Amino acid sequence: MSLLKKLAGQTALYGLSSIVGRALNFLLVPFYTTVLPAGQYGIVTKLYALAAFLNIVYLYGMETTYFRFATKENLSEKDVYNNTLSLILSSSILFSGLMILGSGLLANVFNVEGKESFFIWLALILAIDAISAIPFAKLRLEQKAGRFAAAKIFNICVNIFFNLFFLVFCRDIHAGKILQGLKPLISSFYDPSLGIEYIFISNFLASLLTLPFLWSYFIKVKFTIDKSILKSMFVYSTPLMFLGLAGMVDEMLSRLILDDILPKGFYPGRSNEDALGIFGACYKLAIFMALAIQAFRYAADPFFFSQAQDKNAPEVFAKVMKWFIIVCALIFVGVSTNLSIVELLLRKEIYREGILVVPVLLMANLFAGIYYNLSVWYKLTNRTQYAIYISVTGAIVTIILNFILIPVYGYMGSAVATLACYFIISVISYIWGQKYFPVPYNILSAMGYLIFSAALVIAALVYPFGKGTLSAYAYQFSLCIVFILTVFLLERKNLNFSKK
Repeated sequence: MSLLKKLAGQTALYGLSSIVGRALNFLLVPFYTTVLPAGQYGIVTKLYALAAFLNIVYLYGMETTYFRFATKENLSEKDVYNNTLSLILSSSILFSGLMILGSGLLANVFNVEGKESFFIWLALILAIDAISAIPFAKLRLEQKAGRFAAAKIFNICVNIFFNLFFLVFCRDIHAGKILQGLKPLISSFYDPSLGIEYIFISNFLASLLTLPFLWSYFIKVKFTIDKSILKSMFVYSTPLMFLGLAGMVDEMLSRLILDDILPKGFYPGRSNEDALGIFGACYKLAIFMALAIQAFRYAADPFFFSQAQDKNAPEVFAKVMKWFIIVCALIFVGVSTNLSIVELLLRKEIYREGILVVPVLLMANLFAGIYYNLSVWYKLTNRTQYAIYISVTGAIVTIILNFILIPVYGYMGSAVATLACYFIISVISYIWGQKYFPVPYNILSAMGYLIFSAALVIAALVYPFGKGTLSAYAYQFSLCIVFILTVFLLERKNLNFSKK
């Protein structure tokens, strides 16, 4: 249990920073849904979905590859770091240069003609974030969770500050609503016609101002391109890039294509851009599951690689999976049975119309976390080429189901497609993993907790007992208690309470 406690402790540290940071960042959801029309929020949703895809291309699997090669006995961590950062620096400049040159074409493709500046800002943001990713990975490898957390939280706080500064403070002063004496100063740099462009500007400033936290990891680096090291790293990382791209297809495709393939007038009185904005806002509410998974991933990457040579590793990984599922199932129940409270984060009624996609997306995220746990087999056995087969399968499932389900079920169809994809690739990864790196996962236990949690959520949705009433809140709370008590009764022998 000591290893599990160590992993849990690291997860808690990263989880605290993730929860605080993402909670602060999540404040932008009620903010955007207050100040932006659904159509404009739809544009932001689509462009950040594009950025998520491009972020995978900018890193092309090198973050995980750095962990793998930095922990190899026959390689120097310093040499691996120098080569990785030098390569990412060079490629990021190249990719962003091409993106800036093609900004006009991109604006036409994404139906934002005349807004080439959107893509210029995105190019700059992507380059800075990619270059910063390797120093952040080094912090995780060195288990410097405090510094890592401080930098991440600072980045988010700066982003929020500039969003409020440009979209509220400057806007109201320029309009003469407040502090009219400052209008000449504000007007010297603020242009109200830029509108949502200030969201990208705020993100750029936050990324730029985070670099000083990592400065010591930049100034000590020696620009190095060692083909003997990088060739092996490319062989390992390339499949991971395809896996990452497929993951983004699974997660982001709907936000790129929903407004294009949704039949006109599918939602009466709502444009397709409105529907995309509604779906994008509700998708953000899956943050409660995403937080847990992100915190786990920060801690799990170095943990899995450090335990790779231990003969008891499979048993440890099985226990990790079991408790991961239990914790995430609890989050699923807690959020999904309390949608009447959660939806209050969406400030305008229009955004709450899609709230029922949240439980589906939460379960989809849970299976994404399960798949991440299962993927340890091909990372540790250097069979990352299998990631290509799995990722292509997932991408095909996602694309086909989105095109089939969205015209019939709207954004709920897209949520179901995401869940189906993660479930299928989890099953495939489990089957192959048991062949090449057997881990004694308790499948019956996992299925039991997932089915039981789903049953509790269905009970809450089918029998709401008067939405917004005291009896409804008591009922929702009791469902969470039922799940917790069930876990306690079934797992009490494994909890190892200290005896005095």
